[in-house]
Formats: sequence, C-alpha cells, structure tokens
Amino acid sequence: MKSIIKQKIAGIMVFLLVISMLTPVLAFASASYSKGNVTGSVYSTTYAPSGVQVYVYAPGATTAYTTTSATYISNGINDYEYLLDTDVTGVTYRYVTLVTDTVSQVVYDVPTIAFTSPIYNATIGSQVTSVVYATYSNGDIEDASAYATIISDNVSVATVNAGTITPVSVGYSNLTATYAGQSVTSTVYVYAASTGNPGSGNPGSGDPGTGGGATPAPTVTISADANGNVDATSLTNAFANSLSVTIKITGESALLPASALVEAAKKAGASLTITSDNGSITIPLSVLKLDDLAKALGISVADLTIKVTISKVTGATLDAIKAAAATSGATLLADAIDFNVQAVAKDGKSINVDFGNTYVSRTLNVNSTVDSSNTTGILYNPDAKTFNFVPSTFANANGKSVATLKRNGSSIYTVASFNKSFSDISTHWAKKDIELLANKVVVEGMSSTTFAPESNITRAQFAALVVRSLGLTTSVTSNTYFKDVNASDWFAGAVTAAAKAGLINGYEDGTFAPNKQITREELAALVVRALKYAGVKADVTVAQQATLLAKYTDSNKIVWAQAEVAAAINAGIINGLTDKTIGSNKTATRAQSATMLKRFLTKAEFIN
Repeated sequence: MKSIIKQKIAGIMVFLLVISMLTPVLAFASASYSKGNVTGSVYSTTYAPSGVQVYVYAPGATTAYTTTSATYISNGINDYEYLLDTDVTGVTYRYVTLVTDTVSQVVYDVPTIAFTSPIYNATIGSQVTSVVYATYSNGDIEDASAYATIISDNVSVATVNAGTITPVSVGYSNLTATYAGQSVTSTVYVYAASTGNPGSGNPGSGDPGTGGGATPAPTVTISADANGNVDATSLTNAFANSLSVTIKITGESALLPASALVEAAKKAGASLTITSDNGSITIPLSVLKLDDLAKALGISVADLTIKVTISKVTGATLDAIKAAAATSGATLLADAIDFNVQAVAKDGKSINVDFGNTYVSRTLNVNSTVDSSNTTGILYNPDAKTFNFVPSTFANANGKSVATLKRNGSSIYTVASFNKSFSDISTHWAKKDIELLANKVVVEGMSSTTFAPESNITRAQFAALVVRSLGLTTSVTSNTYFKDVNASDWFAGAVTAAAKAGLINGYEDGTFAPNKQITREELAALVVRALKYAGVKADVTVAQQATLLAKYTDSNKIVWAQAEVAAAINAGIINGLTDKTIGSNKTATRAQSATMLKRFLTKAEFIN
C-alpha cells in the first residue's frame, strides 16, 4: 500500500517505533509520518497470526514511548503485509525511526519550506539573518533554520553561515536552502556602505529602502516558461527590490500579467527588458498606461496581459527586405527582427502599445565588428518597401557587435552598411559629416552622384531631415496642420509629423511657407526642439543666454529665438559664421544643415 512520507518539525529528537515480530521481517513499505499518526506497511516472509507489536520511543530514550500493533492483510504476493496505523498524538519530533528485530527505517513528516522573504537587503559592513520556516501537514509552522543547509551561489557578493548572511561586495547572490529533501530559493542584494543612514528598508522585507546613499539594486533576472508565460509573483517580487528586471524567453514572446506591473509602474525609472536569442527590448514601465489599455479593451487590469514579441522575419517579408537592400545598395549585417508590444485581453483581442515620445531601446546581434561611420540600424517600411534611419549605436567586442536601436514605435528592424559618397564634396569641409549621414540614410543627394552642399535648404526640406533623424513615423492625413501644405505634397507627411511632435510652428496666418529657405535662426530653434524631444536637457538660464549671445556683435538681429540660439550654441550644435558673428538671419546651406544634424545626433546619443 502507498502512503505519503511527510516530515514534522519540532526539534532534533527522535522517537523510535520498534516493531517486534516472531517472524522474519524483510522491509517497511510506504511508511509515512505526520503529527499524530504513523501509517504504512511491514512485509514478512512468514505469517504472524497475532500481528506485529509496535514500540514508540522518545528521542534518546531507552524505553518505549508507546506501543501499537500492525494487522495482517493479504497483498496477493508471496510476502505477508501488515498494515500499520498508529496514533501518536502529542509527539512533536521531526522524524521517527521504525525498527524491528531485523530492519529499521527513518520516516519524515515532510514540510513545505520557505524563506521569510524572497528578497533580503544587506549593506556592506553589516549582517542579515535569513530564516527558513517549515510548514507541516497539520498546519504547524516552525523555524527550521538550525536544520536547513543554506548556500550562496555567489560568495564574492555574500556568504552565508548558519543562516547569517555576510555581505562581501555590491551585487546580488541567490540563496538556496535545503531541508528534509525540499529546496527553496531567495536573493540577497548587497548595497554599498552608507555614509549616513543606511536607508529605511527592512532587511528581508523586499523594500530596498530610501535615503542613505545606498546604490540601486542590480538587475533581477527571471525566466518565462516554454510558452512565454511570466509568473506574476516572481515578477512582483523582482520589482519589489529592483527598478530593472530582465526576463529571458526561449521562444519569440513574453506574456506579462499586467497586475504584476501596477506598483512597479509607479516607480520613476522602472524598466523591463525582454531578451532572447533574436535580440532584446527594454521598455520603460512609464509607457505602459495599464488603466488606459485595459479600458480600451473593455476589461480590468487584472485580466490584462502585455505581450512582447521578438520574432525573426522569414518568408515573403524577408525576401522583400533583401530586394530592398539590393535596390538601395545596403549590405544586411543582422537578421531582420519584428519587435512588437501589445495589450491583450483573455478573448484574444489586442491593441498596440503607444510609446508616445519615449524612445525604447532594442538590441540586435551582429556577427562581425562594424564601422559605425557607415553602418546604421534601419526600419523596414513594408508599404513603401524602403528603409528608414533608426537612431542606433554600436559596441564592438570579441569580433562581434551589438547594435542598440532607439525608437518610439514597433516595427521590423535590422542593421545594414552603405558605401555612399558624392562627386561634388570630395574637397568640401563637410565631406565627412555628409557621407556619415548619407550612409545612415538621413540625408540624400540631389542625384545619385551629387549633393549640392552649398545650395540652400527649405523649411520643408529641413523639417523632413529632422523628422528622419528622430526616427518618427510619417503618414499623410487630411489634417496637415497648415493651410499651405496639401496632402499631395511630397513633404506633407514629414511636416505633419513635425507639427504633431511640436517641432515646428507656422506663421500667424496659418501658413508654414514650406518652400521658403530656412534661416540659421529657424534651423537652430528646430534642432533645439528636436533635442528636447529626444530627452536631452537643452534649456539655458537667462544669465547663460546673455553670456552666450554677448560674444556675437550681430546677436541683436535674432528676431524671436534668442533662447533657442543660445541653447544651440551651448549644446555645440551651431557655431558662429565668424568669431564675432552668428549670422542668425542668414539662410542655411545643405552642408550646414548636415553638420548641425550630425552634431544633434551625437549630442542625443543617437549615433556614435
């Protein structure tokens, strides 16, 4: 007969159950123990008509604690089975040893074990006590720390001895406690020693505390299951201690319970990274307007799932990407990956998550080192079958590169290199900047071989360049914001996107004057607004403005954008035409525009 072996915690003491038989006993079978009862079977090769006598000993005792008997049942085989059901109410020992004149067996009351907290916080120079509790079959909860084995998987960060955690260095280590054949894990986060108050967090509470100069907890990494599901409790606990959580997936999607993100989304700077063999995406939780997403789907946040997909493009779409690369002269250096973030209801209804103005970072792996001057992240536009620039930086190591692409929308992304130049810039002062931006699909030539660097640039043309530099989506609607911009104009989509993003303003009469040549004052204002859109603090104080503009004798000719021109000078976007003149009222050339865009992209860390 089968029964469950369960362990009871109370002390180290052992009581012995001795089964005395006149017949040879071969073995105990399926014996189990829980507080108040011992059950199981004893097998014998011969029949004992009077049954089996049972003795129970207190730990360390030499006399029986109690006695009982096992009765015979037929098991249909050659051995004889004696059924044991012993009432030992009041016994509080962790295990029993069954003994007969020929055999003995230790039987546990197996508990469920747990740390007092899934997370412990410690500061270098202090110690924290971890406690392991055991919950037994009768509901009793007792401290098992003295009997559990606890190990640290990163002793360079923290060691543990008899439950006492000693911090070694800043970081985190996973703790594993083993007791009665059961295991449980917890994580200890070690903070730098504080010069004052070490923080208000309670060690073991999962609260990292505030104040005291403690360093932020490192990234917590958890794994989704084979289907991409992320455990809500694990996700909640991870964000309880760290602002940065990484989820590893083995497939193409992660399914995140929105309810586990509610509290974390309230914390400034909280972010979630999903990583797979295809790449990774880091999502600031501030972009997940959970209440709004749930309302749009007609459900509660409790029933909402955030689905993050990182899937490799295949089939006809991949063929179209390769064809577009051949047409544009691009050399593809990475897989094309479709990144998508959706809010999903239980009935399968879904909507895309709008990132607003927030740039979300994605990484793609490149199996070779790259030259960042002619390599860029690109977005594939399936409607136009063309590529668009995506703000991207590159890190080379060990013969490979990691591309980080930043954009505020979901799409298909890859990495490509180009080899573009123009015959009319071979000796031009802006040659390097023009070629760099041409190979990043930001600027285009007047033809395939000429750039016309000294030609002037219009307001619409520069607006289009800024929109392209920011990686904004352009789409034509009936509302173009200005009465002199028609939906059929080539620049309508770019001008509309720029106006929507707050980058451009029209004149008082409702016009934009798209074909008017842009002045250096207007150009500076537009680039400074682009910096702010990209999250770069560019404003200057009134005192700074006065100091920055005082250098130029013609600064009094700045009509309306004194603050923007000063901010552009301060950010290194615009220089004077001479040491004494800024030339704010002069029209800008294509070369000047390219150079200012290159400086803007560098300042915003959109290129490197």
